[in-house]
Amino acid sequence: MMVPACDDRPDPVSNAHHMKTTRTDSAIYLVTGPMAAGKSTVARLLAERFDRGVYLEGDFFRQSIVTGREEMTPDAPAEAIEQLRLRYRLAATVADIFCGAGFTVALEDVVAGPLLSEYVELIRSRPLHVVVLLPSVEVLRSREAARPHKGYTHWEIEQLRGGFIADTPRIGLWLDTSEQTAEQTVAEVLALSRPYR
Repeated sequence: MMVPACDDRPDPVSNAHHMKTTRTDSAIYLVTGPMAAGKSTVARLLAERFDRGVYLEGDFFRQSIVTGREEMTPDAPAEAIEQLRLRYRLAATVADIFCGAGFTVALEDVVAGPLLSEYVELIRSRPLHVVVLLPSVEVLRSREAARPHKGYTHWEIEQLRGGFIADTPRIGLWLDTSEQTAEQTVAEVLALSRPYR
């Protein structure tokens, strides 16, 4: 089966806003990191830098399960892990569809441990960029305190961040964004990110 190529269409002529990149080819950026790492803000800003940009939130698919949902916890039951993998498959499929239609997709979700290797294989479109945002524990704690909806109900901040450091394969661009604004992070992603094989 042929792998969809997102960048094999002719470049359309566009009058992009000066803040947007000059790129018109499409791609997928998978933006991950612990909760409160700034994934949503960075991914949305990243998508806005393209003439045809899509911001896709992986958590949308978790929230779509209104009954029978199993939340991920440190000692998650098998059903929770299956639902997590389902959410990843759905998000990857939607990202592929948008990319195949000529959009650049910024897909954000919490993807840690060996599941990151699985996830990148679920996304069939290329080029694929993987970006891991990993601010300090202190910054995560501060951002979590400022959020109206708390993410750390089942996890400790140190525990989830530690899982990224200890168990997650070093795929893609890893950024300590502790001292960066979201706009600075986006600029660094665009300057330094290289496609995943």
